[in-house]
Parts: sequence; structure tokens; C-alpha cells
Amino acid sequence: MSTYPPNPAPAPATGLRCLVTGAGGYIGGRLVPELLDAGHRVRCLARTPAHLRDHPWAGRAEVVRGDVTDAASLRPALRGVDVAYYLVHSLASGRDFEETDRRAATTFAAEARAAGVGRIVYLGGLTPRGVPEQDLSPHLRSRAEVGRILLDSGVPTTVLRAAVVIGSGSASFEMLRYLTERLPVMVTPSWVSTRVQPIAVRDVLRYLVGSAHMPPHVSRAFDIGGPDLLTYRDMMLRYAAVARLPRRLILPVPMLTPRLSSQWIGLVTPVPAALARPLAESLKHEVVCAEHDIGQYVPDGPGTPVPFDRALALALERVKEARVTTRWSNASLPGAPSDPLPTDPDWAGGSLYTDERERAVAASPQQLWQVIEGVGGANGWYSFPLAWAVRGRLDRLVGGVGLGRGRRDARRLRVGDALDFWRVEEIERGRLLRLRAEMRLPGLAWLEMRVERDAAGATRYHQRALFHPRGLAGQLYWWSVAPFHAVVFGGMARNIARTAERTAAESADEPSGDAGAAEAAQAAGTADGGGQPAGGAQ
Repeated sequence: MSTYPPNPAPAPATGLRCLVTGAGGYIGGRLVPELLDAGHRVRCLARTPAHLRDHPWAGRAEVVRGDVTDAASLRPALRGVDVAYYLVHSLASGRDFEETDRRAATTFAAEARAAGVGRIVYLGGLTPRGVPEQDLSPHLRSRAEVGRILLDSGVPTTVLRAAVVIGSGSASFEMLRYLTERLPVMVTPSWVSTRVQPIAVRDVLRYLVGSAHMPPHVSRAFDIGGPDLLTYRDMMLRYAAVARLPRRLILPVPMLTPRLSSQWIGLVTPVPAALARPLAESLKHEVVCAEHDIGQYVPDGPGTPVPFDRALALALERVKEARVTTRWSNASLPGAPSDPLPTDPDWAGGSLYTDERERAVAASPQQLWQVIEGVGGANGWYSFPLAWAVRGRLDRLVGGVGLGRGRRDARRLRVGDALDFWRVEEIERGRLLRLRAEMRLPGLAWLEMRVERDAAGATRYHQRALFHPRGLAGQLYWWSVAPFHAVVFGGMARNIARTAERTAAESADEPSGDAGAAEAAQAAGTADGGGQPAGGAQ
């Protein structure tokens, strides 16, 4: 049972009915609570509804299963909808992502028109003036095409075109943050001298929410941006100043291609090369707003749009306080496996290799669970750190996500969270954590950690790794790493148990009142700010 504080009562059914696609993503996961707080009724479209289950707003929104490329699933989802938010893309799905985005937008536009939707709102990319569409980077070209498809749908449409979005957990902010913090001296590509107009995520959300009330006759694209026009070099220098780092030395090198740039970004930052490359390619264009007509329909208030330095400070504050509500890694990787667990009744069968470990633990189930839920990120994986680091580095070299994604929250996990090169597939708080591998593998892999009690009521830790190989390569992979399992998986089980036992011993030495208060706070879910209001996202 979830230990999150109870959700507030649903808002009165007086607002608009809003459908949000991409509610599990970076922007969508923040937009849903903003719409709810504005009094709207929200329906979320998700390929895997369980991934939205643990969001603090989940009890206030309707969640339906569907896919923007599947017309049959869109029809019931769009029924009765006043405003449909289109916040999906296939950026990291491979070379054919433009075709995937084209097909998805065409399907969504047709179904929205057939359902009588009052308005479509789309967050796209800011494109440079005077550059023919065919000369744009594939990323910007696809965003422009999707916007055009939706505008041609026959449904009144608002296309918001933004450049770099600055907010805790955004891909752009993470790139900027890690490049600046980790490299006091940088040899950079020429695009660091290209001007862009960044925008704070809270302004993006404000414009998205405000667009729901645009008059029916308004159907057009709007440029949205913050008040600052900066080069990427300016942004890195200003980040260093806001973060109180020594001034960085930046040396542009013209011969660094987007491909080399993306590999470099992939090595230094948590953003994998597959995602970094289209972002880097887009930075070769100057993207600044040509107009601010959005202000006629969504007026700017005091302090808005948020200045760049203020947006950085707000984002850094969220990172420091571990209150990052969504991250760029929230959305599942396109093409990630969605097969059933091999032990599920509907599994198709085939070879299945397992490594199981079990240990008695001289600690309470709650103390053991606290260690399990804290795995990964800064805490590591409790065994052979060098082996995990090497595996993560090898994964990055072959285009995988590696270990750099870390955790969204230092203490709490929820279904759908990225966790280094795993993703949380299932969590039964206090009992089960199941992770699905998202590293590059010749097969499918899972890691399960369970808290159990034996017949005498003692705490036991059960750990199970599963691997379903794909072809001969998968078979060879398993047997090549099998000799290391005793060190990696055996050490992991042993050290998780020892850490829980050490926690138990330390608790026993504390005054009972303090220990009881700490355990009560853990049970209530207050230690992680689970009840933090969703408004004011940075």
C-alpha cells in the first residue's frame, strides 16, 4: 500500500475536460497538476497506465490506456474532450523518428477532428527565421511538421514554439549543468556561439495552461521565450556564476561535428548520445522569438517571463532540495521492451536464466525496505563498484543510457522512474521492487528485490536476477558474465543485508522516542516531501 499522503479531493467539475498525452514525460507530468489546480478535469493517455500510478496527482486525474499511433485507442480517450494537449515525440527512437512523429500526428489530428475536440495545444520547437524547412536539423524539422499537421487538422490549434527549456530535470538544463560543473576548461563546438532564447519551465506551463481558453477563431503558432537572448557560451558562464563556480574557460573548435559533439555530451553528462545528437544539431541554428503575440491571450504578470538567471536559481534550488518532480528520463525509451515478466502466466516461454540469493536479516522489514528503495544513484549498487562503473561506461559507448541517469529522488521511487540503467517496473512499497533493464543487451533482463518474513517472523531478503536471451548472442552473453555473479549479485545481497542490519543497530542505540518518530515519518511518507504542492515547478 502506498505511503504517500492522501491526494486532495478532486476539483469541482466546472472546468474544461483536458486530455494530456505524454503525461509520463517531463512537461506532461508537470502540466497535469497545473491543470487540476486551475480547476480543469484531466484525462491522461498512457501506453502503460501503471507508470502514472504513483504520481502525487494520480488520484485526481482519469487515466486511460492508449497510444497516439492507434486510432482505435484514441477514440474513447478523445470523447467529450474540450482541449487536447499533444506532448509526445519520438526523438530518440532511431533514424525513422520523423516518420513515426508524422504518422502519430496525422492519426491524432484526424481523431481529434472526428471527436469534436474544441482545441489542440502542441508544444513544439522554435525554428530559425529565414531557414527553409528542409535545411533544419531533423529534430526541428519534425517539430515544425507536426505543428503544421495539427494546424491543418480542422481543429482550432495552438502551437507553442520554444527553444531551450530551463527547469530542474530538463534535458537542456542537465546538459548545461553537467558540462559546466564537470569541465572547468572546455573545448567546445562552434554552436556555443549561436544565439538562443531560453525559457523557464514555469513559463512554458503557464502558457500551456492559459492556451486552453483561447478564442475559437485563434488557430496559429506562437513563439515563446524568456527575456534573455544568449549564446550557449553565455549560458554556461552564467550557470557557473549562479552556481558559484570558478569562471570557466571555453575554447570553441569549429571542426567538432554534431556527431562528435553528441558523443562528447554523452560521455560528460547523463544525457545519452541518442538524445544529445538531435539537440546538438538544433543548436547550430539561431533560435530567437520573432514575436510575443502569446501575451495577448496569456498575459505576462509581474516577474514573468522569468529571467534566465532566476530560472537557473530555481532549478538549482529544486535539485539541492531533492524536489525534482519530473526529469527528461521520465518517459520510457522508445523501443524499450514491454514484454511480460518471464514468470507471468502469459509469457511465451523459451530459455530463461536466473540468479537467486536469499539472506536472513537482523533488522525490521521497514529498515530493509529503506535500503532497497535507496539503491542506485549516489548510493550505488552495494557490490563491486568498479564492475558497475565499467558496465555503465560500456553501455554508453554502444549508445545505451549507462549509469548517468541516476535517480529522480534520493529516497523515494515510483513506477516508471529511471534508475541508472534500469527502470522501475513494479513497486509494492515495503515488499517488492522490480527493475527492468534498459542497458543494451542481447535479451531482456530484470532485477527483483523482496522483503519477506519466514515462519518464525524473522526478516529475510530475497533477490532474483532474470535474463531471457535473444539468440546465440544472448546465450554467449549470459555465460560470459556468469562467473562474476557470485561477486556482483552475491555481494549485493550480502551488503544490502549488512546495511539494513547496521541501520537497525544504530537505531537501537538511539533514544526510543527519536527512533519512533523517524519510523513514523518514514511510514507517513513525509521524509521525501511526498505531499509537496505541484504548483510552482522549477
